[in-house]
Amino acid sequence: MTPCQLTEQAKRKTSMTINWIDFTPWASLAGGLLIGLAAALLILFNGKIAGISGIVGRLLRPVRHDIAWRILFIVGLISAPLFYQLIAPLPSVQIDASTTILILAGLLVGIGSRYGSGCTSGHGVCGLSRGSLRSVVATVSFMLAGFATVFIVRHLFF
Repeated sequence: MTPCQLTEQAKRKTSMTINWIDFTPWASLAGGLLIGLAAALLILFNGKIAGISGIVGRLLRPVRHDIAWRILFIVGLISAPLFYQLIAPLPSVQIDASTTILILAGLLVGIGSRYGSGCTSGHGVCGLSRGSLRSVVATVSFMLAGFATVFIVRHLFF
């Protein structure tokens, strides 16, 4: 490769652009509002936090009268895309990681949510809206870890 080709390849590798065709601020806003509404309704009518790791985790050690709503919540999460595709096509998904990396990432997220006493949905959506200092610290930690991971993966390793 010539130096000019190397420079052009480096530019393509490090530059970021927005795909304006797939830029969906209104759909994203609507999704965020629905998530907030669902979290508010769950805490208002059930007194429970919509933290996915806690909901799923407590299904593994169930309490007799605390199972039905958790199962219905998970069924709703899984079935939502099926209902969505009745009105609009699902976006295409491209995963550039190997199965091993995905499993490792899932385990790290699970361990992190256990050590952090909750996940991004519990702390980031519900905890921040309640003004929880612990959730502020957890959410800032999640975000910083995500920023660092993206920087390392995109700029140092590949």
